[in-house]
Amino acid sequence: MSSPSSSKDSGGCLVSRNIIDGRGHIKWARREKAVNPVDNGWRILSDADDFHNTPGNLVVASFNSIANIEPALIGIHTLPVGTDLQLAVHDGHRR
Repeated sequence: MSSPSSSKDSGGCLVSRNIIDGRGHIKWARREKAVNPVDNGWRILSDADDFHNTPGNLVVASFNSIANIEPALIGIHTLPVGTDLQLAVHDGHRR
């Protein structure tokens, strides 16, 4: 189910499994060229430095489901290929 501020057809993205499992936080969001029609190109990586370097720790997920975990992602969905962002924590708030 999509929230009012999410995109109905947000597509799939690659995401660190520990974000989905609640063991890590989103640290980087990078948009690459899509590899198939379902892929929106977003690669969402965690704050665990080596976690994304291990095969099997990146999984395909709906962009909307990841935006439900981290609402700051809602505004980046339409940014172009080549976008490379880092989420920062300042005074306990994620930006």
